[in-house]
Amino acid sequence: MKETHIPDVLATGKFFNAKMCKVLVEEEKGGVTYSVQYTTTDKQTLERYYKEDADRLRQDITKLFAGKFVAFRTELEIVSEH
Repeated sequence: MKETHIPDVLATGKFFNAKMCKVLVEEEKGGVTYSVQYTTTDKQTLERYYKEDADRLRQDITKLFAGKFVAFRTELEIVSEH
């Protein structure tokens, strides 16, 4: 993730930041869970990423980690920052 996938996503030019976090809540089945959050400027840029890049990058990561991960998308909008 740190050496290939995250740099590949950032190389699309559609995101200006990526955060990889370890989830501290223990899973019932054990193991370690991570979350990656990418930041973009607007919804239109995100839609361009989905259309132009997402399928290819998802295929690449699936090959690297086949059977070892679950992925899902959650879109967040910043309401306020303090």
